[in-house]
Amino acid sequence: MDVIQIGAAALLLVLAFITDVKSQIIPNRLTVNFFAAAIIYHIIIDGMSGAAAAAAGTAAGFIPLLLLHLAKGIGAGDVKLFGALGAWVGMGVVLELMLYAILYAGLIGVCLVIANRSFGKRAAAGFIAMLIPAASWRRKQWLQWAEAGKKFPFMLAVAPAAVTVWSMIS
Repeated sequence: MDVIQIGAAALLLVLAFITDVKSQIIPNRLTVNFFAAAIIYHIIIDGMSGAAAAAAGTAAGFIPLLLLHLAKGIGAGDVKLFGALGAWVGMGVVLELMLYAILYAGLIGVCLVIANRSFGKRAAAGFIAMLIPAASWRRKQWLQWAEAGKKFPFMLAVAPAAVTVWSMIS
C-alpha cells in the first residue's frame, strides 16, 4: 500500500467516524465518492488489474458485512463503508480491519452490558471528548444514539481497529 491509499482510507474513516457518531449515518455520497476515487486511482496506477484488485477488495469488505447487516447487526452505511475501504486497501487489509472491528465491537458491547446505562453514557461522552475535544457539536448531538437507546455506532469499534491494523503494517 502506498501513501495515497493509506491517506484516502484514513480520510474516509475520519469522515465516517464523525458522521456516524454524530448522527448514526454514514452518507452514501461519502462512500460512493471514495469508492469511485479508488477505482479511478487503481486504474491509473495498475490498469485493469488494478481495477480488478479494487473490485476484489470491495467484495471482501462488502459481502461479509452485508450478511451481518441482514442479520440486523450493523447498518447499511457500515457495509458500504467497508466496500469503499476494500477498494482502497485491498482484500487482506479490509478483512483484517473487519476482524478487529468486530472484536472491538464485542468488547464495547460487553462493557456496555456490564455497565449501567448512565455509566455507559458518561463513558461514551468521556471517550468522545478525549477523541475530539475541540468539536463544535454540542455533547447532546454526539450522544443521540446513547440517549435514544440505540445500538452504539460501529465506528467506535472501527476506529481502534484501524489504528491496530495500521500499527501492525507500518
